[in-house]
Amino acid sequence: MVIKKKRTIKWEEEAKLYFKQVIKYIKQESPQGAEIVRRAIIAHVAVLKDDAGIYEVDRFKINNAGNYRALTVYSYRITYKIIDSEILILRIRHTSQSPIIH
Repeated sequence: MVIKKKRTIKWEEEAKLYFKQVIKYIKQESPQGAEIVRRAIIAHVAVLKDDAGIYEVDRFKINNAGNYRALTVYSYRITYKIIDSEILILRIRHTSQSPIIH
């Protein structure tokens, strides 16, 4: 039996700010849609506490040893880094934006 490590989730300030802006933007057109997207992103990120390796290795990260990963929810790509006992949410961006290759 494999025991998975529980981790805490922390958000980079830039990721938090962009997430708030995304929800605010969607809310202008559809308050219900904004809430659906917000809840979906929160739910997908929450899964990381129990299984940080569930999502794909970030293909845009150069020299990635596997600790940089990404997931997509409703056309928003969430990039995160696995660091020992925590998950650091690095950025959120719409998939129509050019990726940041680093």
